Amino acid sequence: MPGYEFWSDAERKEVNDVLETGILMRYGFDGPRKGIWKSKELEEAICQTFGSKHAQLVSSGTAALTTAMGALGIGYGDEVILPSFTFVASFEAVLSVGAVPVFVDVDDTLTLNPEAVRNAITSKTKCVMPVHMCGSMADLDALLSICKEHNLVLLEDACQSIGGTYKGKKLGTIGDAGTFSFDFVKTITCAEGGAVMTNRDDVYISSDGYSDHGHDHRGVDRGADLHPFIGYNFRISELHAAVGLAQIKKLDTFLSLQKKNHAALKNILSAIPEISFRRIPDEAGDSCTFLSWFLPTEEATRAVIAEMKAQNILAGNFYWYDNNWHYIRKWDHLKNSVTLNALHPDLKAAVIHHAAKDFSVSDAIMGRCISTAIGLLWTDEQLKAKGEHMANVIRKVLSAEKQMA
Repeated sequence: MPGYEFWSDAERKEVNDVLETGILMRYGFDGPRKGIWKSKELEEAICQTFGSKHAQLVSSGTAALTTAMGALGIGYGDEVILPSFTFVASFEAVLSVGAVPVFVDVDDTLTLNPEAVRNAITSKTKCVMPVHMCGSMADLDALLSICKEHNLVLLEDACQSIGGTYKGKKLGTIGDAGTFSFDFVKTITCAEGGAVMTNRDDVYISSDGYSDHGHDHRGVDRGADLHPFIGYNFRISELHAAVGLAQIKKLDTFLSLQKKNHAALKNILSAIPEISFRRIPDEAGDSCTFLSWFLPTEEATRAVIAEMKAQNILAGNFYWYDNNWHYIRKWDHLKNSVTLNALHPDLKAAVIHHAAKDFSVSDAIMGRCISTAIGLLWTDEQLKAKGEHMANVIRKVLSAEKQMA
């Protein structure tokens, strides 16, 4: 992880195709573009690669979530259930359509706890949004069952799990809609970009228009398109799509390397009996972008992080519990509902209420968790050295704790 490690002449060739025409916009200018339609090509490749009926490219993963929610009819007064461990874009997208983000605890999968989801459902709940964090998946059978029972929409935030699967189906294609992010540090990068995937014709048609000012794209003259509804400008450019077109052809290579290196690092850390690992609902479907592991206590975990920093090997090891991008504990701007544009008082009160709830169950999990990003370019020797260095640090800290006990 991620695809930017494998930048090559393949990406340069696709980008140069666009530069030679001078048509950087994905729509219109049919003559001058000389048959070069990188966005269309990438959407077709996404459908073929991931088994989705439809794909709509947009400018980012955040734009993909916002577009998907708009297309699914999620808005004012609706509640969207999502995990306390995610990226800030997840709740930003919920707020962007005027809905209420309802956070619930994660379990040892580092994703939505199904029982916590069930307990959070109210008459206002419209959507359950599992976030497949760090390359692996939520318990989708349980979540699908809950959604069916309560007639709820399932929207997969699969931005961090490109290429992962659940029981043979690609993550992002299992719910009513799913989203990918193609930003610079994702498994496939466009530099910036995202996609909405769906098997529902109505969601695709709405996503297509919503992401381009409401254009219906039914005519040959873009200027004469009708506008059945109000949309926004979430378009991807041809340059960004060109990069993704080269990257998606390398996905199998990326996944193969990630799984190989993930297995080797896990094997090294498995020799330490105090370490346990994240539970994966479908082990075969893990995209292996991260190896997530637990120590017995928060104190031991913090001590390991401190020693890694002291020995200059912290890079690539993430302690999410103190991370202000990914875990609710540090989201003070959300807990205080600090926005530049005024929210409706009821929405603001709901945001503060749900962000300030007790997440001690999640704290007990996240406080003991470290996730190690898996590199694609590691040699076997580098991987062994990295793993052994990490293991030595962990043993040193655990030994010191035993002596103090």
